[in-house]
Amino acid sequence: MTSNRQYDLVLLGPTGYTGRFCAEHIVQNLPTDLKWAIAGRSAQKMEPIAQELKTLNPDRVNPDVLVVQLNSTELNELAQKTRLVINCVGPYHLYSTPVVEACAVNGTHYVDVTGETPWVKSIIDKYHETAKANGAIMIPSTGVESAPADILAWALVKRVREDLSSSTRKVDSTIKEMKSSGPSGGTMNTILTIFDGFSVSELSKAMTPFSLVASPPKNIPSESILEKAFGVRSIPDLGTVTTSPSGICDMTIVHRSSSLMPELYGQQFFFRQFLSVRNALIGVAIHLGFLVAVSLLALPPVRWLVEKFVFAPGSGPRREDSANDLLEYHAIATADSASPQRVFGKITYHGGMYPFTGLLLAEAAMVILNDEEKIKKVSRGGIVTPATLGQDYVDRLEKVGCKIETKVFQY
Repeated sequence: MTSNRQYDLVLLGPTGYTGRFCAEHIVQNLPTDLKWAIAGRSAQKMEPIAQELKTLNPDRVNPDVLVVQLNSTELNELAQKTRLVINCVGPYHLYSTPVVEACAVNGTHYVDVTGETPWVKSIIDKYHETAKANGAIMIPSTGVESAPADILAWALVKRVREDLSSSTRKVDSTIKEMKSSGPSGGTMNTILTIFDGFSVSELSKAMTPFSLVASPPKNIPSESILEKAFGVRSIPDLGTVTTSPSGICDMTIVHRSSSLMPELYGQQFFFRQFLSVRNALIGVAIHLGFLVAVSLLALPPVRWLVEKFVFAPGSGPRREDSANDLLEYHAIATADSASPQRVFGKITYHGGMYPFTGLLLAEAAMVILNDEEKIKKVSRGGIVTPATLGQDYVDRLEKVGCKIETKVFQY
């Protein structure tokens, strides 16, 4: 990790709910000689966190504490000091466009955990070519949205290529199990403010499965009228599934991965993300409930009312309430061949969703720091996806409790 920059990484936003978990994972799991800093707008808020981190692992180098305001001058100075920025400052569409710009202009690597697809589309349109030209690897959506779905799809496509000597026609994925103690205040604030940050036209253009790719594949099977109306379907070996609230975010990222690595995925690849349910009736209720909820949140008075009942930004579920949380995805990849064979995949993590998000960020950062030239070769650089981190990312995740499995179905 030789570099003439002062830091290997800077964690921006350590006082937020996700930022604190990411900082703890860095302290407890990343190399003790890592040159790093925490950065935010208030030294008074960051100093206690730095002291808490010191007690977690007295053997490691303590992070420097950097005060930085979110303006172009100070963010450019920050980006020039470090090889990589982990950005936990959300809602991203409100605060983080200048952070992306500073990293793209200065050739500084970058990861974040946004699930704000309209914002991701906007930064790709504005900064992808700049980042690519300056040698930056920039990966948004490296949290629960959408790293698990993306890296599982990659692992399946890789298995199809290696074991079946074929590209992949499709991957159907479902959230098989999600036991969560609830969303943080930051997550809810993002959902509530995104309707103010983008026009209806911008939202509708971004919230389609192929919104982050230049051109979608041809001959994508269409949904039936019943599937569109009620959201429910049955998929062999996955069971009954319905609309996933995070589905569009995951689908846009996975499709971007396939467009960045067509030699692996193939030219006709497509991906679908669902939520597993016990029966069709529950699936219909979830689908219609989701549509109603989105429609109501589009109304400003409803958003104002919801704000009164959610966690404040920077806070979230208690640690003890997350002890039994679980996230498990199942997926089926179908080879693009005359007699299509299928591969099953599963990704599992036992623990809170926000600690999981923190480790997804920190481990992605380490892959980039260790293998930046390899990732540039695979992804071509610029604003890319978690899947471009490949097997090194899979290996690191498995060492910190995230299990990824694939197997070829035998007929």
